[in-house]
Amino acid sequence: MAHGRARKNLEDEYSQFDQIDGRHPLQKALPEMVVSYRVRERKGARIAYFNFHLAKEMGLLPADQDEVMTPALEKKLLETFSIIIINEFDEMNGRKFPEKEIKPHRYMATRYLQLQHPNKTGKTSGDGRSVWNGQFKGKGGKVWDLSSCGSGATCLSPATAIQGKFFESGDPSISYGCGYSELDEGFSTAFFSEIMHRNGYSTERALLVLDYGGKIGLTVRVHPNLLRPSHFFAWLKQSDQKALEKLVDQWIFQQVKNKVFVNLPKTKAGQYKLCLDWLTDRFARTSARFEDDYIFCWLDWDGDNILMDGGIIDYGSIRQFGLFHSEYRYDDVERYSTTIVEQKQKAKYLVQTFAQMFDYLKTSQKKNIKEFSNHSSMTKFDEIFEEQKDINLLEKIGFNQKHTELLLTKYRSDVYEFRKVFAYFETAKSSEGLIEVADGVNRNAIFCMRDILRELPQLLLARGVNARLDADEFIEIIRSSYANDDDVKLTPTMKSKITQFQDLYLKLVELVGKTSTVLLTITMRSSVINKYDRVTGDAVTTVVDKVMNARPKLSANDMYDVLREFTEFQNLDPDLIQKRDHNKKSNRERLMKTMVKIVREYREGL
Repeated sequence: MAHGRARKNLEDEYSQFDQIDGRHPLQKALPEMVVSYRVRERKGARIAYFNFHLAKEMGLLPADQDEVMTPALEKKLLETFSIIIINEFDEMNGRKFPEKEIKPHRYMATRYLQLQHPNKTGKTSGDGRSVWNGQFKGKGGKVWDLSSCGSGATCLSPATAIQGKFFESGDPSISYGCGYSELDEGFSTAFFSEIMHRNGYSTERALLVLDYGGKIGLTVRVHPNLLRPSHFFAWLKQSDQKALEKLVDQWIFQQVKNKVFVNLPKTKAGQYKLCLDWLTDRFARTSARFEDDYIFCWLDWDGDNILMDGGIIDYGSIRQFGLFHSEYRYDDVERYSTTIVEQKQKAKYLVQTFAQMFDYLKTSQKKNIKEFSNHSSMTKFDEIFEEQKDINLLEKIGFNQKHTELLLTKYRSDVYEFRKVFAYFETAKSSEGLIEVADGVNRNAIFCMRDILRELPQLLLARGVNARLDADEFIEIIRSSYANDDDVKLTPTMKSKITQFQDLYLKLVELVGKTSTVLLTITMRSSVINKYDRVTGDAVTTVVDKVMNARPKLSANDMYDVLREFTEFQNLDPDLIQKRDHNKKSNRERLMKTMVKIVREYREGL
């Protein structure tokens, strides 16, 4: 816990929150993209969780601020973020609210393309239960976008578009269209997003979760830029070049402010090329990481489920699998989702659409999307994707950056050969075939490759570098709970692959240095990277259920500490030095033990 000096003026201490008042540059730059709402104070909230670490990173709180929820801080958070919109239903029914409870500035819901809407051009779709709290300028001039999920029913929800009427916020007759969010959604976002952030993913993060009772909550989400591809694709679909150009200009301006783009070309053509090259790189590398980390994100053509930098959003549909369950599909009633391996093509199609978009801006001629199927960005995407796949595997083995660069520079073909035999085991599926699971269908993977990557270097060090695991022992290490005896029957082909796996593994080790020294480095790194207790989507869901049950005994301070400890427990970065608070309170300690047990139980699941 941080220990800060006492401050005389608590109002000054929290004055940075005053920047967050609903105003955002997009409201002036592109008013046609915005549905503007008056906002009023929402009574009855309690602080369920506040992310002190993120608040300090942003500059909302001083770096030496005590990480304790004080009455003054709680008051400021509720004043700033406990809001609900005055929507169309309220206006049509002549509802009156005390002027002193209405915020001085309007807040925006934004329009963007959404696959599930009847209109496929983004005219009626967008933020259905969220408004943007505005923009915050923090440390070093970095800007942050903030939005609140669960702030009331807007006119952009699927329910309004499908049923052709406006809904009262909180209407119990409609689920998603009621404009509220559930408290467990907020905790899921907080837990999962901090784990993803800690492990190097761009993601929206939960700054605050409010509890209104009855399992209803509100989640304040933060990222340096909350724009999605779908925001841009709406104007592309509508062939509105003027609006599209304004939005692109605004996005580039924010990228420059956040020092993502440096040395920006002076010409529009040069800027558009820089943007397309950057997007190609981001989406190729992100989709490769999703595939190798077994992250299901449900990418699709509308670009709704991801941020412009490939960042993760909307954790309701995010999964991190324990094994390579590459045939899992989420059942969304009207359709099944994409699979993990299909995400590459979806990401590539998004880049293809970006190529179409920037060409449209340059030429004022909107060409057919098919004309960009052989665009140079498509070739570049494939090259970057394959490079990142190689990097991912070498890092999972436990090679450090120097070793990885050497292998990629001089021995790429050897890396590729190991990738092939690794994939033979990783992609092996249960003979049971396709089965129904709780929220969709799946054909279970049967081997846990993290286990062999963690155990093999230790065994080689203990037995000698010339030793080999026999086939039975190898299979016993990688065999998951989904495998039956027929699945792991030692055929001649499988025995050959087991031998090949170990030979190629040792060859890569020998190529980068003294075998015993390299194995020692790999052993230490791999034990963290391939942690036995790695969280899955099912584990997060179960953990959140336990947290919800334990909440009466846990304060907001406790929740912050529990989430921080759990996130540290899920660190997979061998280069990150962790600082732990060993002065745990008994309630938190018992809860953490339960959470660790849950992660272990669900380690191979969805």
